[in-house]
Amino acid sequence: MEFNELPKCPVETTLKLIGDKWKALIIRDLLTGTKRFNELKKSVEGISQKVLTTNLRSLENDGLVTRKVFAQVPPKVEYTLTDVGYSLMPVLNAMASWGTDYKEFRKLINKLNK
Repeated sequence: MEFNELPKCPVETTLKLIGDKWKALIIRDLLTGTKRFNELKKSVEGISQKVLTTNLRSLENDGLVTRKVFAQVPPKVEYTLTDVGYSLMPVLNAMASWGTDYKEFRKLINKLNK
């Protein structure tokens, strides 16, 4: 995404880059280190090969992921977060914490309604 295409609101900018369900999950899995395509395909449950490819290209174009191709047969490709990609760690950690708290809240509400 070009600079002049970025929204004025920083929250909207962040959502435009990682707001897609799949992108956030791909970044989550890459926070632990470099992964090959098939490793990501297995770890991001429910994603199709086409959608994974599309999202990885988008993340690469946005400067969040790097792609390293090894000249061998069969082809080997590895994906790694850039420094900017790794800087999303506190954002995803906050999302995980909030998600955990929300699940506990729903569990409590469920118990109270029984």
